[in-house]
Amino acid sequence: MERFTLAQPDESDLIARAQRGDLEAFNDLVLLHQDALFNIALRTLNDEDRAADAVQEALISAFRSLRSFHGGSLRAWLARAVVNKCYDDYRRATRHPSLPLMPVVDGEEMENWDWLRDPSPSLEDRFDNTELGGILQACMTSLPFQARAVLALVDVDGLSYEEAAAALRVPIGTVKSRLARARAAMRLSLQNYAHVLPSAYQSFQPALA
Repeated sequence: MERFTLAQPDESDLIARAQRGDLEAFNDLVLLHQDALFNIALRTLNDEDRAADAVQEALISAFRSLRSFHGGSLRAWLARAVVNKCYDDYRRATRHPSLPLMPVVDGEEMENWDWLRDPSPSLEDRFDNTELGGILQACMTSLPFQARAVLALVDVDGLSYEEAAAALRVPIGTVKSRLARARAAMRLSLQNYAHVLPSAYQSFQPALA
């Protein structure tokens, strides 16, 4: 018996249709990226309801301004909208509307972060592990907003440096610098949980000293 498979939607075609006002095409684009976008918002805000609201607001804004998208990574473009909405929420929640973003210095060397990426499963899967996910989220929540954002984009959601730079509207060097600082802060925060971390995480302990 001949088998039929559904063709995957062509993203560029969906974008073109959505830019002409085709809401169904935009909804198809949302289906392609909604899980990743929600994950970014959730890891940044640590609240499912606030994350869902941020994504919804970001997608509404994205649909209205989609004609301004002129190529590149749509995922990064949408992620930028989500990060912006998350930052708006963060400022409201902390009652510091003029709170400055975390200062960065370009040109810092990137450290080896293999202990967080390996072994499998992915960091996103580790968040799904109740105990370990709670530890990782608690550590992320203790970090400044931009540290959370860059970790969510690169280490959790897997965006490239180029995509993260597009999402944050900063140079790639700035992404690397922020990521280095965020990872260092994450490592320091994890010291508080070293006694309950799985054995696969113990290899980074000497670097914490």
